[in-house]
Amino acid sequence: MKKNKLQSFARRLTRRLVLTLLIVMSTVAFLIFVTGGAVISLDEAMRHLSMLETASEHVRRLLSDVHVGTTNQVPEMEESLDRPDRMLKLVERTIAQNPRIHSIGVSFVENYYPQKGRRYMPYAVRRDSTIHVSDVGNSRQDYLHEEWFQQTLTKKEGVWSEPYFEEGDTLNPLVAYLYPLFDKQGRAVAVVKSSVSLEWLRKRMETIEWVIYSREWTGHDKKESEKRRQTDNSEGEEIREMKPYCFLISGKGTFIIHPDSKRIVHDNYSSIVEGTTDPKAAEIGRKMKAGDDCLKNEDDVERCEKFDGRDSYVFYTPIRYTDWSLALVVPEMGVDLIAYIVGGLLVFFILLALLVVWLVSRFSIRRAVKPLKQLATSANEVAKGNFDTPLPRLKHNDEIKLLRDSFEDMQQSLTTYIAELKDTTASKAAIENELNIAHKIQMSMLPKTFPAYPNRSDIDIFGSLTPAKAVGGDLFDFYIHDEKLFFCIGDVSGKGVPASLVMAVARSLFRNVSAHVSEPEPIVKALNDAMTQGNDSNMFVTIFVGVLDLATGQLHYCNAGHDAPLLIGAEGCTSLPCDPNLPIGVMEDWQFTQQELTMQPGTTIFLYTDGLNEAENKDHEQFGMERVVQTAEQTKAEGITQSEAIVGRMTEDVTRFVDGAEQSDDLTMLAIRYTGNNDEFQK
Repeated sequence: MKKNKLQSFARRLTRRLVLTLLIVMSTVAFLIFVTGGAVISLDEAMRHLSMLETASEHVRRLLSDVHVGTTNQVPEMEESLDRPDRMLKLVERTIAQNPRIHSIGVSFVENYYPQKGRRYMPYAVRRDSTIHVSDVGNSRQDYLHEEWFQQTLTKKEGVWSEPYFEEGDTLNPLVAYLYPLFDKQGRAVAVVKSSVSLEWLRKRMETIEWVIYSREWTGHDKKESEKRRQTDNSEGEEIREMKPYCFLISGKGTFIIHPDSKRIVHDNYSSIVEGTTDPKAAEIGRKMKAGDDCLKNEDDVERCEKFDGRDSYVFYTPIRYTDWSLALVVPEMGVDLIAYIVGGLLVFFILLALLVVWLVSRFSIRRAVKPLKQLATSANEVAKGNFDTPLPRLKHNDEIKLLRDSFEDMQQSLTTYIAELKDTTASKAAIENELNIAHKIQMSMLPKTFPAYPNRSDIDIFGSLTPAKAVGGDLFDFYIHDEKLFFCIGDVSGKGVPASLVMAVARSLFRNVSAHVSEPEPIVKALNDAMTQGNDSNMFVTIFVGVLDLATGQLHYCNAGHDAPLLIGAEGCTSLPCDPNLPIGVMEDWQFTQQELTMQPGTTIFLYTDGLNEAENKDHEQFGMERVVQTAEQTKAEGITQSEAIVGRMTEDVTRFVDGAEQSDDLTMLAIRYTGNNDEFQK
C-alpha cells in the first residue's frame, strides 16, 4: 500500500514536470521561430540593401561618365568662346570620346554671336554609329525660354534635367546633364546639354539587375545567369513573382528607369500611390524625394501592400550628385519565405527533441523521486522553523545522500544564522535610528527657511544640500550683519559620519569668527588655524567665503581650494576669478588671499560643490562644467532670475543627466541674486 502511494506521487510529479517542460519548450520553440525568422528576414534585408548599394553605384558610374566627359570639355569650350565655329568640332569630339552620350549641344544666350543669328546651338548626335554635327539653333524650337535653359544659367555647377523627348522624337526618351559656360567676365553665356538615352540606361540597369539577382540569390555564374534570365523571360509571371526589380525616379517623381519601358517619362510615382490603399506608399515617395537613404538608416525599409501590384518590401537610396532616387522592390515572399521554411524546420526538430526528453524524463523521474519523500517531509518541518527536526537516514551513498548531508549542514547553519541575524538586525536598527537623528541635526544647522529675507528687496537667496549618504560633508550658510551678507559654501573631504562632524565644526567656526570679523580672509585663516590643530585624520575642507556689502554691491571674497562660482548677469555667464589657495586644514599659517569686485544690480552669484559638475550617469560620464555653464546660460536666456528657479533648473538638468545612477557625492548649490536699490531688478 505504501509502495502504491509512492508510485502514485511519482506519476503525478512526472505529469507536472513534463507539462511544465512542455509549456517552457513550446514557448522557447515559439520564441526561436519568431526571433529566428526575424533574424533571417533581417539577413535577407541586409542582402537586398547590398544589392541596392551595388545597383546605385552602377547608376552613379554610368552618370559619372557623362558628367566627367562633359565637364572635361568645359574649360576648352570657355577658352573658345571667341571662335563660334570651333564649338562644332568640340561637341563632335566630346560625343566621339564618350560613347554613352547620345547627343550634345551648346545653347548660347540670345544674340551672343550676332553673325550666327538670334540663337546659336552647335549640336552633335549619334545615329546608327554615325555622328552628325550641325547648328540647330534656328531650326529647333526656341530654347531661350525653356525652363531648363533659364535655370541652368543661374547655377554655378552642373545639374541633371527631368526626362524629356527631343522635338519630333517621341520614341526615344532622354535625360540630360546641363552645365553652364561662363565668359572671362564671369557671366553665364551658354548651357552645355549632354543627353543620355533612357532606353539604353534601362537596358544597362536590366542587365545589372539580373547579374545582382543571380549572384546574390542563386549563386550562378555569369553564363548561367544569362541562360536563367532568358528562361525566366519565357516563363512569365510565375518566376518574376519572386524577382526583385529596380526603378529610378527624378526629384519630381517622374520615372527615369522602370522595367516597363512604357512608364518611362510618361508616368509618375503617383501612379503607384493611386494603385494601393496602403499609406506607406505615399510616405515612401516622400522620403525618396527628400533624399532619405535606407543604406544609412535601416529603419526606413518599409513593407507596403499592393506596391505596384504586389505586397513588397521597398529599399531606396539617393543617387549622389543628383536629385534622383533609386528603389529596389522585393516581393514579400522573396524576403519572408526562407525565414518561414527555416523557422518551420527548427520548430519541427525542437518538438522532436521535446518528445525524446519527455520519454527519458518520465522514466528517470519515477526512479529518482522515491527516496526524496522522507527528505521532503523533513524539509517541510524545517521550512516551518523547526530547525531541530531529525532528518531521515538513507542507505545509498549517492547524490540524494549528498543532498541529505548538505541539507543537514544547512540546517545547522540556519540555526546559527538566525541567531546572528537577530543580533545584527537589532544593531542595524539602532545605527539607522542614530543616523536619522544625525541627519536631522545636520540639516537643522543649515538655512532651511526660504525666502530667507522676505522683507528685503535687495537680495534673493536660495540654497539646497542633498547628501550622498544619510549624513554628508557639504555645508553652506549665510546671514546678514551690519547690512552685510556673510555667506560660505564648503566641501569636506570624504563622506558619511566623519565628514559630517567636520562639516558641523566648520559651520560653527564660520558663524563664531564672522560675528567678530567683517573681512573674508581673516575668517578663512581662523578656520584654517582651528582645523590644522590636532588634525590626525588629515581631513581638509574646500571653502569659499564671501562678504557682500548690500548698500554698495562691493563683494569681498576668499577662496580656499573650492570650485570658482559663476556670475550670471547682463554680460552673460562667467567664472568668478579666484586665486588658487590651499583648502583649510592642509597647512598651518598658510597666507590666504582676499579678492573683491563690485556686483551690478541684477547679478546672481551661483556657488556649488563638486557634487554638481562631477555627477556621473550610468556610463560614468560626468555632468561637467560645460553643462553647468550651459544650464546657467539657458536660465538667463529664458529670463529666469529667481535664485530658487536657477537652483531648481540646475537640479532638474543634473537629475535628468544621471538618469537614476547612484549619487556618488554630496550635492550642494547656493544662488545669491543681488538687486540693490534698483527697482527694475527688484521685480
